[in-house]
Amino acid sequence: FSLLQGRLRYMLVLLLLLLHGTDSFYVPGVAPINFHRNDPVEIKAVKLTSSRTQLPYEYYSLPFCQPTKITYKAENLGEVLRGDRIVNTPFQVSMNVEKKCEVLCNFPNKPVTLTVEQSKLIAERIREDYYVHLIADNLPVATRLEFYSNREEEDKKKEKDVQFEHGYRLGFMDGNKFYLHNHLSFILYYHREDVEENQEPTYRVVRFEVIPQSIKLEDLKADEKSMCTLPEATGSAPQEIDPSKENQLLFTYSVHWEESDIKWASRWDTYLTMSDVQIHWFSIINSVVVVFFLSGILSMIIIRTLRKDIANYNKEDDIEDTMEESGWKLVHGDVFRPPQYPMILSSLLGSGIQLFCMILIVIFVAMLGMLSPSSRGALMTTACFLFMFMGVFGGFFAGRLYRTLKGHRWKKGAFCTATLYPGVVFGICFVLNCFIWGKHSSGAVPFPTMVALLCMWFGISLPLVYLGYYFGFRKQPYDNPVRTNQIPRQIPEQRWYMNKFVGILMAGILPFGAMFIELFFIFSAIWENQFYYLFGFLFLVFIILVVSCSQISIVMVYFQLCAEDYRWWWRTFLVSGGSAFYVLIYAIFYFVNKLDIVEFIPSLLYFGYTALMVLSFWLLTGTIGFYAAYMFVRKIYAAVKID
Repeated sequence: FSLLQGRLRYMLVLLLLLLHGTDSFYVPGVAPINFHRNDPVEIKAVKLTSSRTQLPYEYYSLPFCQPTKITYKAENLGEVLRGDRIVNTPFQVSMNVEKKCEVLCNFPNKPVTLTVEQSKLIAERIREDYYVHLIADNLPVATRLEFYSNREEEDKKKEKDVQFEHGYRLGFMDGNKFYLHNHLSFILYYHREDVEENQEPTYRVVRFEVIPQSIKLEDLKADEKSMCTLPEATGSAPQEIDPSKENQLLFTYSVHWEESDIKWASRWDTYLTMSDVQIHWFSIINSVVVVFFLSGILSMIIIRTLRKDIANYNKEDDIEDTMEESGWKLVHGDVFRPPQYPMILSSLLGSGIQLFCMILIVIFVAMLGMLSPSSRGALMTTACFLFMFMGVFGGFFAGRLYRTLKGHRWKKGAFCTATLYPGVVFGICFVLNCFIWGKHSSGAVPFPTMVALLCMWFGISLPLVYLGYYFGFRKQPYDNPVRTNQIPRQIPEQRWYMNKFVGILMAGILPFGAMFIELFFIFSAIWENQFYYLFGFLFLVFIILVVSCSQISIVMVYFQLCAEDYRWWWRTFLVSGGSAFYVLIYAIFYFVNKLDIVEFIPSLLYFGYTALMVLSFWLLTGTIGFYAAYMFVRKIYAAVKID
């Protein structure tokens, strides 16, 4: 119910924003929070992440200082699936109030003692390159990285490039020694809002940075009031964590406030700045050129050839010669012969339609800015709910196609559509989840959430698929322009290049080439904890993908029919999804070259989720290609006179 209330509240806020049409609001999140001086600014912890293990852990899985009462934020479905466990921390931060150095745990003279097990765990997490993620006013913490852009002119200009790393490193290694970042210097930026003269000034948090430091216990001088003095930067030694014995240390922090010109609505720009937007433009232009090139080939070869074919076929005289010289009219009596396993084909296409509608709406809504990273988990929640509700369309298209293919058992067909693809997804996720559970990671989906997802599947998606299937099956089947012969025609021996696997390799390369640069950024967002926000580019790439898949599918089915092979139903579906094969190859390349994963379970997670992505992508592109080819085949056979 809390999830439903959250969704309703979110939709209500969006509705109000759209009705008011004001510029002062920021569409992706909720209304900004105004602070007065000395107001508490709560620092919360999200999780610990590592691109080396792909296993998130909750903040208090490590022995950090804890507040007197630990309270977890109620989370939406997307946050739970991402492994976020947002929890309060003992950091005391007040708006526009500086803190030089303060001890975090309330025993200034009694340092925190880590047991051997805790020391081992911290050393293990440092070795695995874990990052800690905190938030202040829903803004994630970032570590500033400065470097010189041009090494040769380093002395002349001294201009530094600034980039931000999400979260901060738990610690670092030097040789075989482990050092923990036990002092955090928070730098918070505020924007002073315009108020009337007699009113108290209000502030909004617009950036949250941290400088993590490792300072040895002896160098941190703490007094009775929990205040401490930081040593000089040159003379301090880092805090070592020896995993073979107990370790004593102090957790400390300091707070520094700076005024900023950044307005609240633009505060996420810091986190989303990408220096390589031109790469995206290059990718888009490259893809558009590919699609236009393909369209040119299509229009020149196929349309000219088709016109010639149709003109020849429609001449009354000389029909014998033309029948001999060209092939696709010869199979007119078999081209609409129902394929093997029509129920499975229509079910897979129904799931493809469901995916297509879901992806289209999610990318479009995200492009409008309604699913930005500030509304944490909203993208995944929306995708899950949309997939469930799009079951109506999936069922409708599957039912209508099943009837066209002379199917009779519509109830079994509807059940197959509702369970085949989601069942495979759920099965793989459940197996992977068991491994994540074994590692005690926060990335493991809790049992109640899993039950809720099953209830959504069987309570929302299944009935909607049945409803769509019922109406699709009752509707008039697709009108095929030619009759099917009683006796199937013999198929001549095919050339080597008409082989299914050669077709998959040939058909997949163009759609993949049109989108592989965008794929790199999506992979970085998923596997390296980056933010992905360029949904405008993604929407363009998606349209290019749809166009190129349709075109390549039409080309492939035309060549197949010219070779007098009328078994095009399954083949078109398989061949159109050929770009999924290249996505798999790219995923393996990315794993080997970009990721530093060596352990078994992270590798299993990577390839398990990659298998799901490849399967979904194959269904999506196969469905697009199938419907394009089906429309094309019906069009060309409707244009010729059949005796």
